[in-house]
Amino acid sequence: MNDPAAIVTRFAPSPSGHLHVGGARTALFCWAFAKGRSGRFVLRIEDTDQKRSSDAASIGFAKDLHWLGILWDEGPIWQGTGGGAHGPYFQSERLDIYNAHLQRLIDAGHAYYAFETAAELDAKRKAATAGGRAYRYDRAALQLSAAQVQEKLSAGTPAVIRLKCPGHDVTIRDEVLGEATIPATEIDDFVIRKADGFPTYHFAVVVDDQLMQVTHVLRAQEHFTNTARHMLLQDALGFRRPAYAHLPIICNPDGSKMSKRDKDKALRKAVAERGLSAPPAATVDATVWNAWLGDKNIQLELDAAQRLADAIGVTLPEINVDDFKRSGYLPEVIVNFLALNGWSPGNDIEKFDLEFLRTHFDPRRVVKTPAKFDRVKLMSFNCDAITGMTPEEFERRAAAHGNMYHPDFMARLGPAGFTMLARASQERSKTLDDMFRGNRFLLLADDELCWETSKQVQKAMLDGSPCGADHLESLLPILEAHSSWTATDLEALVKPFADAHSGGQLGKVAQPLRVAVTGGTVSPPIFDTLAILGRESSLARIRRCTAHFKTLRAASPR
Repeated sequence: MNDPAAIVTRFAPSPSGHLHVGGARTALFCWAFAKGRSGRFVLRIEDTDQKRSSDAASIGFAKDLHWLGILWDEGPIWQGTGGGAHGPYFQSERLDIYNAHLQRLIDAGHAYYAFETAAELDAKRKAATAGGRAYRYDRAALQLSAAQVQEKLSAGTPAVIRLKCPGHDVTIRDEVLGEATIPATEIDDFVIRKADGFPTYHFAVVVDDQLMQVTHVLRAQEHFTNTARHMLLQDALGFRRPAYAHLPIICNPDGSKMSKRDKDKALRKAVAERGLSAPPAATVDATVWNAWLGDKNIQLELDAAQRLADAIGVTLPEINVDDFKRSGYLPEVIVNFLALNGWSPGNDIEKFDLEFLRTHFDPRRVVKTPAKFDRVKLMSFNCDAITGMTPEEFERRAAAHGNMYHPDFMARLGPAGFTMLARASQERSKTLDDMFRGNRFLLLADDELCWETSKQVQKAMLDGSPCGADHLESLLPILEAHSSWTATDLEALVKPFADAHSGGQLGKVAQPLRVAVTGGTVSPPIFDTLAILGRESSLARIRRCTAHFKTLRAASPR
C-alpha cells in the first residue's frame, strides 16, 4: 500500500444516524493515508437504504467531519468543501449508473432476476435449518425461461437481481489481517438489486469505488467477509481490485461493542432508580414513553433521549462525535485519541496533531485486535489541552461552546461576567462543558436557590462555635455596607474578618459564603463567585441563607 501514484481513499457512511466514533476513526485513517501520499480523499453518502437514510443525518456527518478537521477533496458540497468530477456523491442520485452496470451483468449472464417472495425464502431457510443444513439460495429462478422472466417483469412482479457466483474460493489479501480464503460454499448468489429498484450495498460500493477511482479501501473489520463478494462483483464487471485494509473495532473497556444501546441502558437504569412512571414535561411523548418502557428492544430517538437525560440529571455515555462535542471535548483531542485506538506511531509518542498523523500514518502499524476506548485517558488528554491554553484561547473556545449549547448562561452572565467565570474556571475544567454544568446555581433566581442537606454543608454551616451560620450573620452587615464588588476588594474585606473571628482560618468564613450563594460546597474561587453573581444577588442569597439556617437551628437545637 505504498504506491504514491494516484492514491484515492474514500469514507462512505450510511446516513442513518450520527457519526459514530468508530466511523470517525475510519474517516481519519482514510484521510491520513491519502493526504500523506499526495492523494485524494473522497466522501460518499451511501443512502440506498431508503428506510434508514435521512437528509439530516447526511448534514450531521458533514458537520462532524468538518469539526474534526477531516476535510474531503471530493464529495457533497458543504461549507466550501467538496465537489469533484466523479459525482453525484449521494448513491440515491446514481441509479441510472447502477442500472446500466446491472444490465451489463444480465446481458453477460453474470446476473439474473429472481421473483421469490420474502415468505417463500423464509420457508426455504426454515426447511434448511430443520434439515441441519446451512441455507443457500437454490437458483430456482434460473429455471425460468427468458420468456417467463419477461412476462413477470412486464406484469410488474416484484423482482430482485442476484449475482451468479462462479463457484470458486476467494482469497483476500488484507494489509492488516493478512491473507484469508473464503470457501465458495460460504457465498451463494447474493442480491445485488433490491425489489424496490435500489442497488444493495455490495453492488453500489463496487461500482462507485471503480468509477471514483478508489485505489485503497480502509474500513471496519466487520466488512471483511463482504470483501469476497465485492471481489466477485469486480471480476464479473471487469473492474480492478483496490487494496484492502480492515480496521479493528472500537469497544468499551469491558470488551462490549460501543453502540447507541449503551445510552439506552444508562437511561433505563436512571429512570428505574428514580422510580419514574411518567416522563417529565416536554421530554418524551406519553405514547412513545409507554412503548419504550414496555419493550427493551425499543430505543428513544436521540433528541428525545437527550431531553429526558437532561430533565432527570443523568449524563449519557458519549458514543457519537456530536456527543463528545456536546460534552465539551476538543476536536484536536478527539482526533489524537481516536488515532491511538488501533494504531500507534511508535517511539512512545502519544500526543500529536492532524499534520503529524498525515505524515506518519502507516496501516502496517494498525493492530488486528479490538481497540478499547479508554475514557479516563481521553479525559486526561482533554484536561491537559485545556490547562495548556492561554486564558484568551480558553475564553474564546468556551464562549463558542456556551453560545451553541448554553445560551441561557451566556445571556445571564453577559460578556464581563462570562470573562470572569472563564478565568476562574480554566484550571478546574476538564472539558469546555464543565464550567457550565458545574455552575448551574448562576442561572437560578435568588429566591429559587435551595441548600444541600449533605454532611459537608451541615459541617460548613453548623459545626463549631461560632459556627459558619454565625460567621455569615456577623459578616452580612459588613458586606451590605460595602459598595465595591470586585473579587480583589471582597477578598480584602473578608480576610480581616476571618483573622478577627476565626483565628485567621479563611475557610471557616469562605465556605459558609460559598454555601450561601451556590447551595453547595463546590464553586469557582469564592471571591470570583461573588463578583460573577453581583452584589444584589449575592446579598439576597446570603440573607436567605442566614434566615434558613437560623430557622433550622431553632427547630433542631444542637
